[in-house]
Amino acid sequence: MNDYSVAPEFGDQAVAARAGGWLKRKAPYLVVLGLAIFGVAYTSLAQQPLYGYWEFLGVAIGVACVVIGWRQAPDRRARFVLARTQALHWAAFLVAMNIVLWPSVNGFLSAPATGLALLLLLSLGAFVAGIHVSFDIAALGVAMAIAVPAIAWFKQSALFLILAALGLAAVAVAFWPRRGGETSAA
Repeated sequence: MNDYSVAPEFGDQAVAARAGGWLKRKAPYLVVLGLAIFGVAYTSLAQQPLYGYWEFLGVAIGVACVVIGWRQAPDRRARFVLARTQALHWAAFLVAMNIVLWPSVNGFLSAPATGLALLLLLSLGAFVAGIHVSFDIAALGVAMAIAVPAIAWFKQSALFLILAALGLAAVAVAFWPRRGGETSAA
């Protein structure tokens, strides 16, 4: 008797396992993206920047670049060049980020603009580093850069989005089927 069932490697469990494996490999990048968006949100709500937070994210991405590139470097000299290049690269971006945070410069920016400017600098740094080290780091930079206008749009459209969600909830409640049937007042 022939069994024409789907082989286990093509079934739902295999798809779930592949998705879980992908999520596990991409989790550090998703965490960094989430932390960057959190930094912008906090800066917007608190009306003051998180001074050490952005430096931490820059250093964390720089360390990730060195760790990823370390595995790809063919010899000791290439590893030294990689570490030196990434250290200088991220030092330059950290200096630029700190210039944005200087009181004499930051006074010209609102708190939301400061958060978006820092996220944009961080995304540019990640993208440029990723070009030399890893596609995943470059993709993280692109995702953070896309988050900048998305956050600005969301902030401008937040009231409309809340009103639309409340309207949808009201329609859903009005037409939600009730248990026990409808009773008429006739």
